[in-house]
Order: sequence, then C-alpha cells, then structure tokens
Amino acid sequence: MNNIRVGIVGLGRLGKVHAQNLATGVSGCELTAACSLVETELAFAQKNLGVKHTFSSYEEMVKSSVIDAVFIVSPSGFHCDQVRLAMENGKHVFTEKPLGLEVEDIKKTQKVIEEHPEQVFMLGFMRRYDESYQYAKKMVEDGEIGEITLIRCYGIDPSEGLESFVKFAMNNDSGGLFLDMAIHDIDLVRWFTGQEVDQVWAIGKNAAYPELDQAGELETGAAMMSLSDKTMALLVAGRNAAHGYHVETEIMGTKGMLRVAQAPEKNLVTIMNDQGIIRPCSQNFPERFREAFIREAQEFISCIQEKRQPAVNAEDGLQSTKIALACQESFDTKSLVQLKK
Repeated sequence: MNNIRVGIVGLGRLGKVHAQNLATGVSGCELTAACSLVETELAFAQKNLGVKHTFSSYEEMVKSSVIDAVFIVSPSGFHCDQVRLAMENGKHVFTEKPLGLEVEDIKKTQKVIEEHPEQVFMLGFMRRYDESYQYAKKMVEDGEIGEITLIRCYGIDPSEGLESFVKFAMNNDSGGLFLDMAIHDIDLVRWFTGQEVDQVWAIGKNAAYPELDQAGELETGAAMMSLSDKTMALLVAGRNAAHGYHVETEIMGTKGMLRVAQAPEKNLVTIMNDQGIIRPCSQNFPERFREAFIREAQEFISCIQEKRQPAVNAEDGLQSTKIALACQESFDTKSLVQLKK
C-alpha cells in the first residue's frame, strides 16, 4: 500500500510536534509538504525533516498534486476556511482543535465535510488517544464505577509560558481561555458521559497579570456545568502552574471513582535529597501527551488507508465550541447561560 502523502500548515510549537511525528513516528505516511509564512520554519522542515515541497500559500499547497492529505496546525481563526478549501480540493483533513471560533462558521464547514463522505475528516482531541484516558473510558463503559454523577477536570499550563502569552494576548485573539484550553476538558466531559451540556456558569481571575483584563483574556478560569441527564462537571483551566503542566481528570460514579493523573508525574522516578522527596512533573503538553499525539496521527492515516471515518468528528467540534463560547458568555455577563439546542 502506498504511503499517504501529507502536507502540514503551521510549524509553531505544536506544528513542529505533529510534523516530527508525521516524518518519523507514524507508519504509512510521508510528510511531503509544509506551508508557513515564516521562512525559518520552512527551512526547518526541509533541513530537519526532509520535506520535499514548501509553500508560502496554503491554497497552492492544497491545490497541488504532491499531497493526499493535510494537517492543519495554524491559528484557530483559520481552521474553518482551511478545512473547507482542503475538502473542496479532494484532500483528507486533520485539523487541530478548535474546529472554529464561531458556531455558524463551523456549521458551514460541517456541511462541506458532509458533502465529501469519501474523504476523511478528523479533529485533534488527542486526549482520547492517551492510554490512561482510554483505560478509564473502558472502565466507565463496562459499568465499573456505575452511573457518572460528577466529572472534575484541571487543565493548567506551566507558568513559564505565561509572560509570553500576555505579550501575545495584548495584540492577538486566542479565542479565550475556555475555547483555547478548556475545550479539551469539555470534550472529555462529552466523551465520558455521552451527554450534552445544558447550562454553564463561569468565573475567573487575573492575579499574576491583571493587565489581561484589558485584553479580555483570563489567566485562570473555572466553570460549573449541568448536563442533559443532570450529571455535573467542574472545569478549572489556567496558565500559571508553578510546578509544570498540570492535567487531571476525576470521574465520580455511584459505584466508585476514577482519577487520571492526580499528580502529573513525568516518570516513575522518585528523588530523595535535601529538598525532601520529589516526583518530577511533566513540564509541557508535548511531553505529557507525546504518545497520544502519535496514536492520534496514526489513526488519521489508518482511516485514510482503510476508507473509514474516525470517532472524533465535526459534530464534536461544533458542540465543544458551543459549550466553550457559553462559558465565555457566562464569564462576560456574570450569569448562568442556557445552551441553545
């Protein structure tokens, strides 16, 4: 079977992770093209990853015959347009989350995806491909903890990146904390429960960098949710974890409770010295979810080869964005928000 020829757009921090995985860690594919407006990023792709074709125009790349599929790792505001253009030019599409920043734009994109059922579309919710989360998901499905009553999620970036984010936020739109970060936890809530969110109430605080108030951004935010079957969800998202990258998920049920990564440990090493007893923590998301990113990309390639669609689809993108936007609306208006059906 011939390798799937992949082109990638966006070679920032996450883009480089995906590009390296596609070039060296995913079977059945060949990273043949890269697109960026930054010359040094294209030079990196050529020199370090052996990419044969580089483009400064995304449209030129997806219209070319040198690729079969595209990996979209560009800023969130470009995702919908780029998905549609790739689909309309016969390419299979993987896009990072979120699918889009506006509900109507996502619905328009969803329609284009549905018009091309022979092409694979996949959305990048990589936690679904993490072995620990998959193990917990099977336990839930097997009824090991009974009926879910509450899910609690923490997703907090390391504080070392906060200062650079503040500089970015003063001149750019990230989509907001809930859409940019909490959307992963929102997807987990939907995935584990199989339910949609009915109501949200969100709060937040800028403590280390109060100037984020002026940018309309949040340093730390929290949301309480009520799902369609009255299951409860509590989310905490932030950008200021002093100890490293902190991701934690707790699922409470009528027969028991599961907790994924109570302490975000880097490995199985325990250090005992004059500082006490220490367990090193993961310092960033590429480290914590390294294998999940590879497994996710492998699933995309396998779906193309096997002519099937992945479990994560455009509807997941639509619903997660709707919930994240409702959280932002709740925070902005200081009120309980009822989601529209």
